[in-house]
Amino acid sequence: MATAEQITDSVSYHGEGAVWNAGWGGLKIVDMLAGAVLSLDEVTGTVSRQEVGSPVAAAVRPRTRGGFVVATEREFALFGADGREWASAPLWDGPVRFNEGSCDPQGRFLCGSMSYQQETGAASMWRLNLDGSTSRLFGDLTVSNGLGFDQSGQHAYYVDTPTRRIDVFDVIDGELVDRRPFVHVEEGPGNPDGLHVDAAGGVWVALFGGSAVHHYGPDGRLADVVEVGASQVTSCTLGGPDLTTLYATTSRENLEPGDEPAAGAIFRAEVGVTGLPVLPCAL
Repeated sequence: MATAEQITDSVSYHGEGAVWNAGWGGLKIVDMLAGAVLSLDEVTGTVSRQEVGSPVAAAVRPRTRGGFVVATEREFALFGADGREWASAPLWDGPVRFNEGSCDPQGRFLCGSMSYQQETGAASMWRLNLDGSTSRLFGDLTVSNGLGFDQSGQHAYYVDTPTRRIDVFDVIDGELVDRRPFVHVEEGPGNPDGLHVDAAGGVWVALFGGSAVHHYGPDGRLADVVEVGASQVTSCTLGGPDLTTLYATTSRENLEPGDEPAAGAIFRAEVGVTGLPVLPCAL
């Protein structure tokens, strides 16, 4: 068991979507409900903010041509050096928002949704294709959270939080098929949220309400626990020069002003396990 150190002040209300990319200088996260992308300068410890103009999903990914892709409340959007370049049409009406996603090995951007009331079965998984079109891949989801691909690109790991599971898909001809349980997260404090797949095929998952990140080995057994000094841990990634540094985001959502001063901060731990480079968006 390890303990993560707090490396920033409380810089977000609902910090999410930790992702490391050396090409853009290190770690980015999102302040989801505030609609901002945050960038960490580890030399100074400062965090800069770029406003998106809408609630933003816990998935910001680099583009191969520069800039980044995000999902806003109901749209996919491409950003360049000078700001927003393109956005899809809104993909639905009603009280549902994008929540979390990732790019696949083909460079397409996948993101799942959730209703604001967390209505059972109201969410779906969507994909931004390489020609700019969008596809609804499947539905009957509730709180669509972490999504990540293994090094081979032949498996994808996924969390729909109320199931208390990490599921695994086979990836056949670029499509997600044969969804099945990989890990049942034990009952107790904490629900599975964002995840990261490491180079050995292990899965790291943030436990919202559990003050921890769990590391499961390729066999699905719990291999390690990293304690985090805030209860609502929302996402995690492996980054740093050797991709062996665990970063975790946390949230202040629904906390009273005096509760958990560290909530909303970014945490870091050296874990000695190598992560995978982020998959970029090819648009």
